[in-house]
Amino acid sequence: MLHTGPGQVQPLLWGMLRLRVKEIAESKGYNQSQLSRAADMPLDTIRRIWHNPYHEVRLSTLNRIAQVLQVPAKDLFEEVVDTPKQPSEDQ
Repeated sequence: MLHTGPGQVQPLLWGMLRLRVKEIAESKGYNQSQLSRAADMPLDTIRRIWHNPYHEVRLSTLNRIAQVLQVPAKDLFEEVVDTPKQPSEDQ
């Protein structure tokens, strides 16, 4: 819990970064192999990013993909907030 002042308590929210490479690449007309060739990186790397948007990726990899897709690197990921689970009403 996060104490924000006297008598005020808010749940902590945990954030993760989710890669948006697949969505952006597809919107620009790239499939996995086209992006792999254009970015000059192994197809396996693109496949991992494509199928697991929470996969850890080097900044140099994101920068190269961003250049190919002609977007700022910051557009290739978004923060996903994981809110604390509320107790079920059935309990």
